[in-house]
Amino acid sequence: MTAIDSQPVPDYASLLRLDGRNLIVVGAGQGMGRQSSHALTQNGARVMCVDIDEQRAKEIADEVGGIPFSGDMTRDAEVQRLVEAAAAAFDGPIHGFVDIVGIAEWHMVTETPEDSWDRQFDICLRHAYLLSKHVGKHMTTNGTKGTMVFIASVHGLTASVNHAAYGCAKAGIISLVKTLGHELGRQGIRANAIAPGTILTPRMEAALDDERIAYAAAKAPLNRIGVPPDIASAALFLTSDLSSYITGQTLVVDGGVVMADPFGDMP
Repeated sequence: MTAIDSQPVPDYASLLRLDGRNLIVVGAGQGMGRQSSHALTQNGARVMCVDIDEQRAKEIADEVGGIPFSGDMTRDAEVQRLVEAAAAAFDGPIHGFVDIVGIAEWHMVTETPEDSWDRQFDICLRHAYLLSKHVGKHMTTNGTKGTMVFIASVHGLTASVNHAAYGCAKAGIISLVKTLGHELGRQGIRANAIAPGTILTPRMEAALDDERIAYAAAKAPLNRIGVPPDIASAALFLTSDLSSYITGQTLVVDGGVVMADPFGDMP
């Protein structure tokens, strides 16, 4: 207390804790999903680790002491099965999820096959709609306050050269969280997104050579490429009560690339 401020001071460290919360990590088997599973469990959450690959789901669940689940999250019946399995395994309500799923296929717009466009919208956006629909219904039915955290992309905010379908789908997630934040806010459910820049996941590490990694690092004002713990840290923040007054927002985690002045290094 000071002479002009008598408001109580929270225990800020405790606001990061997730004790007693039952959370789902979708796409948990590697990279950002694996790190997010660790971030949540280290802070007290009980986690169901979901991956389309059964072995990867089991491996990360064993690693963090979680519960494995394997299924195709682009299919309505599979997402319903996930919600039922999670509620049974937790023996209690689901308090939310972190959703990592997404993949880009590379084509100019004029050369993009229709099946590629449809596939990317399924993997990047349709599954997010299904998760928000079924987990959201579970939480509202049970009166459970909770969180939804989606991985979008900076390419949902900028041009998405040679992978337009991916950028359009990720822009859809950025719009979706605004709607979810509005529709579910009065039930105490928050929805937010993270927009990563280039993140050195195992998949990206295999795809990029040293020269391209150095190029991506040099583009960032922070002068490094992102790593999966950068995204897991943001997911932990948006899941925890440190962000309890934030909903419908997209947090850009890109080392400053998107906000940088494109002519800032002009002589």
